Amino acid sequence: MKTVKVSLNSIDKVKTFVNDINRFNFDFDLVSGRYVIDAKSIMGIFSLDLSRPIDLNIHAEDNQLEDVLKALAPYIVE
Repeated sequence: MKTVKVSLNSIDKVKTFVNDINRFNFDFDLVSGRYVIDAKSIMGIFSLDLSRPIDLNIHAEDNQLEDVLKALAPYIVE
């Protein structure tokens, strides 16, 4: 598992983010405070505070992680 911070501060970003991660067959969780949401759920994402970066837990094998990080690069913040 790898954790990165992502910024989903607009409706369009959320829609493209969900489309991008749905291409992968493993689990993604968004963690905001005490809330953990399935990152493939657009309704779940909109229930979070999107005004600041959110932790994304990526449950992928190490050999597949590079492809995931490339696909999610537009959303990842430091």
